[in-house]
Amino acid sequence: MAGGTWGPCYHRRMKWQILSGPAARLASALIIGLLAAAPQAVAQPPKIGILCLISCKTSDVEAFREALGKLGYRSGWTVGLELRSADGEIGKLPALAADLVKANVDVIYTSWGTAAALAAKQATTAIPVVVGSAGDLVAAGLVPSLHRPGGNVTGISSLALEIEGKRLELLKEVVPSVSRVAVFFGSASAYSTLAMKEKREAAGRLGLRLREIEVDRADKVDEAFATIAREGLTALSVFGYGATLAGRERIVDLANSNRVVAIYPTSEFVDAGGLISYGANLRENARLAAGYVARLLKGSKAADLPVVQPTEVELVINMRTAKALGLAIPPSVLARATETIE
Repeated sequence: MAGGTWGPCYHRRMKWQILSGPAARLASALIIGLLAAAPQAVAQPPKIGILCLISCKTSDVEAFREALGKLGYRSGWTVGLELRSADGEIGKLPALAADLVKANVDVIYTSWGTAAALAAKQATTAIPVVVGSAGDLVAAGLVPSLHRPGGNVTGISSLALEIEGKRLELLKEVVPSVSRVAVFFGSASAYSTLAMKEKREAAGRLGLRLREIEVDRADKVDEAFATIAREGLTALSVFGYGATLAGRERIVDLANSNRVVAIYPTSEFVDAGGLISYGANLRENARLAAGYVARLLKGSKAADLPVVQPTEVELVINMRTAKALGLAIPPSVLARATETIE
């Protein structure tokens, strides 16, 4: 009993002495010192949302992430990344964009294509959106002006509309005897709708007839090539959008096996064995977009950042495929090639 009584009395007395005696000043000083030395709360790193139509593992997204790292934004350390991919299905993009808004990201980067950019624009007017690469941002309704975007959207133009005619010119140069060209398009693709007019006008100038074949899903590729075979078509121009990008390996395989001379919108098709691609350098565009994202994270406003219009256009030729097709690429075309795959 005595011991049980003594303990509390002793501790109460010691507590009173420490708090009221000269030692109190020493204790206060120690506590203040400890608090000053304690780690302070670290602000959460900014978050970047990445919205991808096909996959967030494509070469342009990898180039974007690499460029961010060189600018000091390393995933998991100085920046957080929220990745959302529609796996080639355009209809999934609005919900994915809305999900990024709910994730409270600081900026949204859209991988290649107009569809993802439109979904991001529709999902938010507050979060800045950087378009990785798209055709005509004004015609698509993404920005009112390239020089003065004015809203929350800016980014990189791929110059795609302007070069649709040149793709047909290249086909004609490679196969001078061609008179009919199959064109894969998607009616749900904003880019296809805009670009078809350019393609038709160019065909008229070149004396070509177009056979427009809708490929609105990747699983429609085989059916499209059945049409090509049935109608005896030997040349093909492919628009770049969800279904064709998702089905690019199947498109390339069937084009080659059917001995169809095909020109593609991006080098990813040629990497998969396609014959020729002519279009924007998506990796370079992604690096430019990373610079814009960094500026936005540092306080710049999307409304003040003009849309970048890169001048670099890639002409990539797969010489192995040309040989397999028994096709001699004219020296005039080879001389303009940015890259050849031997």
